[in-house]
Amino acid sequence: MNLTLFVGIDVSKSSNHVYAMNLNRDKLLSTNIPNTQDGATIIESKLCDLLMKHRLSKIIVVLESTGVYSAHLATYLSNSKYLSIYDSRVFIINPKISKNYRRSFSDMDKTDPKDAFVLADIARVGRTDGLTPFKGAQRLALERLTRHRLHIAELLSTEKTYALNNVFLKFSEFESLFTDNFGKTAVELLLEYHTTDDIIRSSLEDLTAFIIKSSKNRFSDSEAVATKIKAAARASYRLDKTAYDPINLSLASSINVISCYEAEIREIDKAIIRQVAGFNQIHYDVLISIPGIGKVFAAGILAEIADINQFESDDALAKYAGITWRKTQSGKFEAEDTQMTKTGNKYLRYFIIQAANMARQFIPEYRDYYQKKFDEVTTHQHKRALALTARKLIRLIYGLLSTNRLYQ
Repeated sequence: MNLTLFVGIDVSKSSNHVYAMNLNRDKLLSTNIPNTQDGATIIESKLCDLLMKHRLSKIIVVLESTGVYSAHLATYLSNSKYLSIYDSRVFIINPKISKNYRRSFSDMDKTDPKDAFVLADIARVGRTDGLTPFKGAQRLALERLTRHRLHIAELLSTEKTYALNNVFLKFSEFESLFTDNFGKTAVELLLEYHTTDDIIRSSLEDLTAFIIKSSKNRFSDSEAVATKIKAAARASYRLDKTAYDPINLSLASSINVISCYEAEIREIDKAIIRQVAGFNQIHYDVLISIPGIGKVFAAGILAEIADINQFESDDALAKYAGITWRKTQSGKFEAEDTQMTKTGNKYLRYFIIQAANMARQFIPEYRDYYQKKFDEVTTHQHKRALALTARKLIRLIYGLLSTNRLYQ
């Protein structure tokens, strides 16, 4: 006789619907409880009462991944000292699992009690076998860090775009000079010279000395760089003198903000590397074995995937990340541009695309694939090629993680 209590919890911002059953699918509990700390304590108490009343020795709790709304309850139940007596396991599953399983109940209405029933039944039929139980605070902490990194990275990108608008007004040919528009030498050039006329009036010797000092003599030919800068200054538009002061002030402010964001990202990266230690170490080692995928991107991918066994194929993983495309076709016409769906997990999508951008620089097969896709179209070449390379990388990630193999 199976002595397991199967529990499904449908989570929303304000409340949690809890449904509990035994192996025979007998309803033991169906109730709605506030999604609060006190509510979590009530759920814990009710589940303990059921375990004692029906003399059960094991409990499996299943919740859907619903962002921050399921995090507190899953953490609380997975760390419960009272439930741990009963061999408790808490699983947060991909919503696609429950959506697909629900199709077997074709005549069922979509209501909170029914959703909770479906989750409980997923546990009852063994769909959680092979999945990794929720690791509570450690995964939540890692996820918060990696998602915050994306938040700061987006702010940094926005600020750089905004700053470049002011850069163009001040020095319209500036972006042709440096590979990194916000590198040390580029930034010091923007701050040191008030106008492009100041650069033109500066002697070649003085400008060369400035380049040597600001770059710490890292250019192979600093005089050639200085000559190029003077030529760009001559080719640039001029503004009325009254416009330069506010533009320079805005630029200085943006550069300070950019510097702050970059410093924050460095600190967050250190925290991510500390936090990921020991969290699913096998899969972490698999990810960092792929050339170009560093520790931070590996941690970001791991925090979002959580358990590769949730996904039945690399297609399922790609859909979860939103790295799929809708065809645009009419008769014999097929559009060159097709929009990425972007309906999945934006955090996973970000880390996989960033990882793909690095992988193409280290793995010849991915470099050649990227270039092939780049050359196939005339618009949005980089974005398209990188997205397709990311889809190719997903096949590799899924294959390695699902078999626990290192990249070779």
